[in-house]
Amino acid sequence: MGEKKKKVAAQQTWKKVLFVIAAVLFVFVMVISSMGTNWITGLAPVKAGDTVVLDYTIYDASGVPFLTTSQQVYKEQAAKGAGVLFAKQQLTLTADQSLNQAIYPVTVYTPINGGSWQDFAIYNPEYNAISSGVVGMKTSETKKIVLPTNNTMTTLFSPEDLEKVNVNMSALDIGDTMLMGVSENPNASAANSTAVSYLRLGEISRKSDAGLVVDFGYPYAEITLYKFTNQ
Repeated sequence: MGEKKKKVAAQQTWKKVLFVIAAVLFVFVMVISSMGTNWITGLAPVKAGDTVVLDYTIYDASGVPFLTTSQQVYKEQAAKGAGVLFAKQQLTLTADQSLNQAIYPVTVYTPINGGSWQDFAIYNPEYNAISSGVVGMKTSETKKIVLPTNNTMTTLFSPEDLEKVNVNMSALDIGDTMLMGVSENPNASAANSTAVSYLRLGEISRKSDAGLVVDFGYPYAEITLYKFTNQ
């Protein structure tokens, strides 16, 4: 009789345990259902054609960030007294889709002349490198993207061009940086008032009687995948 009671008690205990497990599973399923499919997207990598939203920081040739969507990076650089541009919005693009224009403008805050919002130029090859590089990333992942540089990112500014925009050529030397205007038209100079120009930070690579050769290419950017939508 004692053995029978033990068996009954054991069966009741297992029923209680199974009931608790079933209840926990039910709650888990309810939580997953309330999340929809967002949790699946967070686990899956970005594919070509997905719409992605990125935080990004672009670095100069010295490895110093000069343009960012990160408030933390902006505050750190500003505290050091370094010139840094703050992008107004995250970068939204389609993964692995090339840009069909020469320049992709992004609105940035620059402290020059008391501070203002202006359009900064991301060049076509840079945009495409980011667009293709985001494929395979997962939500919250950070990745270093090497940005291509070529001859189109190097421009000669004549003494006449510099004079028209009130730049003192004699006060500048190789290695100095300049914040100047660039255009989608490769034949348009920064002094051409009829051309739509965008900001670009460049480094002086050569100086001669012919003017200043300014390199507007950047070595790399760091991107962080904020979110994406499957297509």
